[in-house]
Amino acid sequence: MNNRFSNKVALVTGAAQGIGRRVCERLLNEGAQVVAVDRSELVHELQGEGVLALTADLEQYADCARVMAEAINTFGRLDILINNVGGTIWAKPFEHYEVEQIEAEVRRSLFPTLWCCHAALPYMLKQGRGAIVNVSSIATRSVNRVPYGAAKGGINALTACLAFENAERGIRVNATAPGGTEAPPRRIPRNAAEPSAQEQAWYQEIVAQTLDSSLMKRYGSLDEQVGAILFLASDDASYVTGVTLPVGGGDLG
Repeated sequence: MNNRFSNKVALVTGAAQGIGRRVCERLLNEGAQVVAVDRSELVHELQGEGVLALTADLEQYADCARVMAEAINTFGRLDILINNVGGTIWAKPFEHYEVEQIEAEVRRSLFPTLWCCHAALPYMLKQGRGAIVNVSSIATRSVNRVPYGAAKGGINALTACLAFENAERGIRVNATAPGGTEAPPRRIPRNAAEPSAQEQAWYQEIVAQTLDSSLMKRYGSLDEQVGAILFLASDDASYVTGVTLPVGGGDLG
């Protein structure tokens, strides 16, 4: 297990904190060379031997294309793409969202994955081999985050369709759908505004629903999420493609 990713190059988005950062750490421990990408300068804390740390706004296609090209220029190939960018910005019933907030949620949680898949695919097709793992969410069935759930539903469809198109060309495409996950406090929050008492109450409704929907009645750990991601990225999953794997303690999303 310790060398599953020896001689593999993996690009991880949303790498500065949480699941993405733990993915990078585990990949390095298992022998990979890692391209760690995030919009935050915190990603440069990962810079070191075998790591290329890059800042980019992956909501913009040009930045997605740039980081793929830098990965190829540095390491010569791209074997694994793990699309981890995304996350609920606001939590409230749908009628309370402003139009601009709906658009922002979709830009944050759908487009970085869509753009990165498009930018990486030509390199993987040229190699005749590659594995893409998209991080979706069980929030496709949830309360108080309809735009985020809609974006993650798009991730699930993207995963299935892209796998269908490319399975015979050597490219596997899968996704995980994390449930509630215990993680250190975010050093850079997704929404810098201080939540109101009402917004805090709406968020607590999400927490309660997440726990109630999980058969295990708990949140998962970072390593429980990362283990599923790395399984799908590895050759252990060589006969698995087009799958969205729920990782929510029995909540299927």
